[in-house]
Amino acid sequence: GELTERELEVLRMLPSLRSQREIADELFVSRNTVKTHLRGIYRKLGVSTRTLAVARARELELLE
Repeated sequence: GELTERELEVLRMLPSLRSQREIADELFVSRNTVKTHLRGIYRKLGVSTRTLAVARARELELLE
């Protein structure tokens, strides 16, 4: 499925080396919310790790 706006916001932060906590703080959400978004991102991109998510998102031109 399509990524939601929030999932895209989280996705765009993945290439940086920010921790989940830092991503949460930056988006003004809880760490749990970030984890939920990550699960959605991984599921929709068909990957199981942050590194693979970034690589796949680049292939799909979701990231620079």
